[in-house]
Amino acid sequence: MSRLVIMTVGKTHSGKTTFAKELESVLQQAIVIDQDNHAEFINSHYKKLRPIEGPNTLKFSITNAIVNYAMEQSDFHIILSNSNLNKSGRTNVLQTFHDNGFESIIVHFNLPIDLLKERVTQTQRSKAIFRSALNFLEVLERQENKIQIQPTKDEANYLFDIKDPNDTLEIIQQIKEISEFR
Repeated sequence: MSRLVIMTVGKTHSGKTTFAKELESVLQQAIVIDQDNHAEFINSHYKKLRPIEGPNTLKFSITNAIVNYAMEQSDFHIILSNSNLNKSGRTNVLQTFHDNGFESIIVHFNLPIDLLKERVTQTQRSKAIFRSALNFLEVLERQENKIQIQPTKDEANYLFDIKDPNDTLEIIQQIKEISEFR
């Protein structure tokens, strides 16, 4: 049986975590690995170890340890729920999975910026994941200002593009059908 890695790609408040949890509930043998959980853990227990500036290497190290453990010590399909906005980062992560016999799916959350702004201004989500941002609007503005290369079909075995939140249930069903042939 080959396994799947499902990678979400999208800006803050685009629905990645909600999607990942729903997908996990319908797939046989799947686990969500969400970097926001790792950031909150670090901020709660190891705040002194966080880098002051630059990449959060501690968060990435924790994520990599969990991903490697899930790849090597489980039979789970792996759902990576992070922004994954950087193409070279996506490519490197997916290459590791491909090298380990996984088939890959990218789910790109390509929602209108006005919807995302509305969501971040109304959010009740915990800010315990933050290292330097004051709020989710600041995170969204940073993401908007970075040059981003949208996912393309050559990055993964399957690519789904969500332009409307109402599309998520259909895409979850399609991924479930893909997983049943593994």
